[in-house]
Amino acid sequence: MPKPSDLLQGTLDLLILKTLAREPLHGWGIAKKIQWLTDDELSVGQGSLYPALHRLEQQGWITAGWKNTELGRNAKFYSLTREGKQQLEREMESWKRLSGAVGLLLKRA
Repeated sequence: MPKPSDLLQGTLDLLILKTLAREPLHGWGIAKKIQWLTDDELSVGQGSLYPALHRLEQQGWITAGWKNTELGRNAKFYSLTREGKQQLEREMESWKRLSGAVGLLLKRA
């Protein structure tokens, strides 16, 4: 069985953008939401998550700002930009094509 990190390679941007489409979240919240939404099948480590968040922010697909958490701590919250919403649509379309092609191969092989 592949490790979750193997499964995430190439799809982490999609997972982050889709998660942030629901609501702004801090890094730990993004990781937990991905884990929860996938019924604990996928987990994103800090070593993968924070470089990806930085890259997405540099590309203009997300923005970040400091806010207080529910626990009263100051955390950097990320939210999707208009460009990020457009990129999410492109990423989802690409994922649908790829997963459809893989599905065809699995049925036909």
